[in-house]
Amino acid sequence: MQVYLPIAELSVNLFFLVGIGGAVGFLSGLFGVGGGFLLTPLLIFSGVPTAVAVASVTGQVVAASTSGALSHYRRGGIDLHLALYLVLSGILGAFGGVAAFALLRDAGQLDLVIALGFVILLGFVGIMMLQESVRALLKRRQGIVVRDRQAHQHTWMHGLPLRVRFKKSRLYISVLPVLLIGLFIGFVGSLLGVGGGFIMVPALVYLLRVPGNVVIGTSLAQVVAMMAATTILHAVQSQSVDILLAFCLMVGGVAGAQFGAAAGKHLRGEQLRGLLALLVLAVAIRFGLSLVLTPSDIYSMAVTSLPR
Repeated sequence: MQVYLPIAELSVNLFFLVGIGGAVGFLSGLFGVGGGFLLTPLLIFSGVPTAVAVASVTGQVVAASTSGALSHYRRGGIDLHLALYLVLSGILGAFGGVAAFALLRDAGQLDLVIALGFVILLGFVGIMMLQESVRALLKRRQGIVVRDRQAHQHTWMHGLPLRVRFKKSRLYISVLPVLLIGLFIGFVGSLLGVGGGFIMVPALVYLLRVPGNVVIGTSLAQVVAMMAATTILHAVQSQSVDILLAFCLMVGGVAGAQFGAAAGKHLRGEQLRGLLALLVLAVAIRFGLSLVLTPSDIYSMAVTSLPR
């Protein structure tokens, strides 16, 4: 069953869109991430224009993350004070990301920058996660007790000025690294069409020492607010959000996330991190190949800006 996507200007099989939305939703529920870093590349590799893929996925990330954020909120798993700082700085970063998105698209360099961004970002994160998970698995196999990093354990970042007390997380830390993390993820998320949860969670745990019981919920709350603002900005400024495409992805994503969350209960933390690292590296390698291999269609025509 073919459906025509008006903004993307192409026909795509409806079951294919719902299917990839469900598959990414399953992985999102399994690994506890938004899934945008997988969905955006899948759409691009399927022929959807890069600008439309990036802008439309933001709406799906909002839908997929909202249910998880509400669930954590009901269980008291969100530090609203910390989330507020992350949201405000994230929205500021989103303004910069959407502005850079528009400038790159008008210059005809958006596809190249998106591909390079995914290669560098996912490659770095994937390698770091894989190293840590393999190290943890080897220690466990050798009978060495693997202790999680202690929350509230101070690092050099905690000595920076402008300290703020976050009671829910039981932290008294400088607000500067919190704002920088939110700003960076807001910029990258709006530019690449990713929620940024796969960066936010390690940053909160390893840099700020936020306790594990509020990390996921706080990250999801920031993703929901930041990506909602990004969706509106893209719809108004770049006009690249395809509502029909986003809706089809939402339907599959919400259903798949429920099954993924149930399946994730049967795997250990280091196993989940190892599988996620392999997935992240696979996407980075695929983008890297697209930069060096000769495309099937060498020449292409596209309107970079409308006449005034």
